[in-house]
This record gives sequence, structure tokens and C-alpha cells, in this order.
Amino acid sequence: QVQLVESGGGLVQPGGSLRLSCVTSGIIFSLHRMGWYRQAPGNQRELVAIITSSHSTDYLESVKGRFTISRDNAKNTVYLQMNGLKPEDTAVYSCKADYLRNVYWGQGTQVTVSA
Repeated sequence: QVQLVESGGGLVQPGGSLRLSCVTSGIIFSLHRMGWYRQAPGNQRELVAIITSSHSTDYLESVKGRFTISRDNAKNTVYLQMNGLKPEDTAVYSCKADYLRNVYWGQGTQVTVSA
């Protein structure tokens, strides 16, 4: 069956860095557009970064210049490198894979930015 498993979240001080990973199985990874989303308590889920099958990327305005999304098709994995973290980046981060009408989500990983 299809699985998306995120890892790499945790507690980090403001200005720190984290690298999130999302390992997928059960899909033809190279065909899928991959995205990182986040949801903070009381807020709607928002798109943080997206990377297409052709490696085009786009970012939420507030993370541009700080976050980098990348993918390794050989490892069926998408990454989110997060630098210069701010308290407002605190949220549950989830990855999503989509291709045509197929959409799959991971379970999420908590990122907490606090002194």
C-alpha cells in the first residue's frame, strides 16, 4: 500500500535549522508532484513548498530564502531544509504526493521553534 513517512522534526531554537524527510513507498515517486504543508494550532493548513516531477519549485512567501525543497527520485524521498527558523514556523509539517487524481498524505512531524 502507499505510505508517506515523515521524519526530522523536533525542538529547535530560533535561528536554528532542521531537515525534514518524507520517504514514500507504493507509488511511482518520479511521476508525483511533492509538497510540504504545515498546520499550526488554530490555523488552516498551508502549502509551504512544492516540487514538481521536473524539479520546478515554489514556496510560501514567508519561507522564501530560508527553506529549500528537494527530491531524490532514487530514494523515493522529498526533503525540506529549513534554516533561520522562527517561532512562527512552529507547526505539524506533512508531505503530500499527487499525480493526476491520486493524492496521498503522510502523518506529519512536529516542528517546534522556541527558546
